[in-house]
Amino acid sequence: MYLSVIRDVFDGYIVAYKYSTHIDSKLVADTLKPAYKNNKIDGTILHSDQGSTYTTLLYYNLTKKYGITPSMSRKATPLDNAPAESFFSAFKTECIYLERPKTIKEAKELCDEYIDFYNNERIQLKQQSCPNEIRQRKIANVG
Repeated sequence: MYLSVIRDVFDGYIVAYKYSTHIDSKLVADTLKPAYKNNKIDGTILHSDQGSTYTTLLYYNLTKKYGITPSMSRKATPLDNAPAESFFSAFKTECIYLERPKTIKEAKELCDEYIDFYNNERIQLKQQSCPNEIRQRKIANVG
């Protein structure tokens, strides 16, 4: 199973995620659509690696349609994708390696549970709060 996530660099919040048994441009597009729908923010920059799913015409056209600027580091310089890699490291260490799901259904349930935990309970050391608390404080200060 493959998991595609879009993580807000400001607060660490996972704004959208999708899973699939295939890693392809459809998985990335299916993740991008709800991220845009739920988080319409002008000037959004979407950082990714240079994987084939992020270099397709479908991905390019969706980012253009949504007014999102795609950003990729040079090869062997994974700076743009570091926030996602950080999430996946925690996800694997704190969830997958401990639980070892045996079926796709179990894996999906674990993903849902972990991302909910990550967004709403897991303390980010740098901010001393969970991503949702950071997000809510920012919204309260803006509104």
